[in-house]
Amino acid sequence: MNFRKLSVRDLDVRGQRVFVRVDFNVPLRAGSVGDDTRLKASLPTLQLLAERKARIILASHLGRPKGKKAQALSLAPVVDPLSTLLSRPVRMAADCVGPEVEGRVRDLAEGEILLLENLRFHEGEEANDPDFASQLAGLGNLFVNDAFGSAHRSHASVVGITRHLSSSAAGLLLEREMEMLSRLREHHESPYIAVLGGAKVSDKMDLLHNLIGKVDAILIGGAMAYTFMKAKGMSVGASRIEQDKIEHAKVILARAQETGVGLHLPQDHVVAPSPEPGATCRATRGVSIEKGMIALDIGPKTRESYRKEIASARTIFWNGPLGMFEVPPYDEGTRAVADGIDTSRSFSVVGGGDSAAAVNALDLGAHFNHVSTGGGASLEFLAGVDLPGILALSRAKGGTA
Repeated sequence: MNFRKLSVRDLDVRGQRVFVRVDFNVPLRAGSVGDDTRLKASLPTLQLLAERKARIILASHLGRPKGKKAQALSLAPVVDPLSTLLSRPVRMAADCVGPEVEGRVRDLAEGEILLLENLRFHEGEEANDPDFASQLAGLGNLFVNDAFGSAHRSHASVVGITRHLSSSAAGLLLEREMEMLSRLREHHESPYIAVLGGAKVSDKMDLLHNLIGKVDAILIGGAMAYTFMKAKGMSVGASRIEQDKIEHAKVILARAQETGVGLHLPQDHVVAPSPEPGATCRATRGVSIEKGMIALDIGPKTRESYRKEIASARTIFWNGPLGMFEVPPYDEGTRAVADGIDTSRSFSVVGGGDSAAAVNALDLGAHFNHVSTGGGASLEFLAGVDLPGILALSRAKGGTA
């Protein structure tokens, strides 16, 4: 797949109504934005468009309102922090389609910004409904996709809209995501190590199958490790496992062995009788977890072993925390791996979702060359899927697919 797509830099936007698909699917806490990482990620594209005197229309989803208006999932809390970050006012429409919105768009002056209400308040968004896509397209002259986190979705504001506008370009954030992740998928240096954590094997099944053909080693932690341990007949105590994925885990273990990929599981664990804060915890002496105990982090032997593996790497992809990082001291495994990556000479990328949340919560972002804003999108891309939101963009001059 050639990612030489039309760039927002290539567009003549002065005086044009530019419909920008952003990813403002941010966490809300007590009606306010709890983490502004995705807002900050959109700034380069928005600043470029404002400086070039575009009339800017912003569109995003937030949460899963299932096609119905839900005040708790309004994008209104985004307006003030985004205005502050941009140092210019951001106005907001009461909906994302309809005569009132069309009037607000017509009134936009050059350099002004209008944020539309949650796209998913309409069923047509997730259904990629042609009529809904046409209504969205009618608001703009040009389309810019800067929502990498939604690039794996064939939704109206991601794919359908591009069929109604002459030019559909990649924003600066989406371009950087493609550049960084393409290095992993197509141009990585060896040794290439993947560090995979998080709760579920099921979320990473396709990724694991794809990585086995590309990486030199896979280091596994988090709750997903215990499904693999169970597949190997090991004692996991009361640790979380996915019973229906044990056979799948056996297949992955067998494939790794056949291809010579080192698939490493924890050698020891930090365990407690309960995941509740304040529960008495300790490190196991070995790999087995006794009955009634829950593994909540990788143990000190595993941390040291994983750090040694990481030290030799030239390329590292990390997706998923290694323990229940939200509750100290179960953040120590995740911190140890991040520190190891920081001191290595590797090109390193963190996948989105829980991984990015862990990096931000623990203030570890500086350890990596790139922290992706896309969870599912980054995993699907690295699993070999060509993302529909990328395919739908216009070709750059001299580009292909």
